[in-house]
Amino acid sequence: MELNVITSDRLSTFEAQARLFRVLIHPVRLAILHLLRDGEHCVCHLEAHLGFRQAYISQQVAVLREAGLIQDRREGWNIFYSIKDPHIFAVLDAVAHISGNGELLAHASVACPCPTCSGTPKS
Repeated sequence: MELNVITSDRLSTFEAQARLFRVLIHPVRLAILHLLRDGEHCVCHLEAHLGFRQAYISQQVAVLREAGLIQDRREGWNIFYSIKDPHIFAVLDAVAHISGNGELLAHASVACPCPTCSGTPKS
């Protein structure tokens, strides 16, 4: 009887998956992904919703971007972030279901100073 042995090639597949899960274990990164579920947002919008300083949000966004989960685009002074592959939501929804937190949180209305949110004309 032959044993099914995991070769180093197959193990590298699991290592890549483990790297993704390491990115997802951070609660602020999960919150950022949750906010991006409804479309792209600028850093100031993420800052207003999450209540953390811009530098901290930017650090977490950098980790998500390096992992290939989000992408960015620049518009004047603002950088907008969006989900790169919406399949990540199936993973997040499954984790929410398994953890017993299956209901998604609604986005609270917050005061964001960016031109997109405030309706201020762009310069």
